[in-house]
Amino acid sequence: MVRLNVLELLRKRGHTKYWLYKQLGMSYQNFNKMVNNQTASIRYENIEAICQLLECTPNELFRFEEDEPDRNPIKKQ
Repeated sequence: MVRLNVLELLRKRGHTKYWLYKQLGMSYQNFNKMVNNQTASIRYENIEAICQLLECTPNELFRFEEDEPDRNPIKKQ
């Protein structure tokens, strides 16, 4: 599963979620879902803006985690 690593990057850069929220100008509901990995898609312009604000690359912004066995959406038969 691909996960957004933004909270870790904010911590390393000394910024808060609120700071990033204000910089992006998104609705708080959409922003909160995005940073808490509760959304299925992220707009390219948001990825670009986050990378610019946090001075990181998309490779740093995302991480790959193995799915937990009971949460895997693809059922083996």
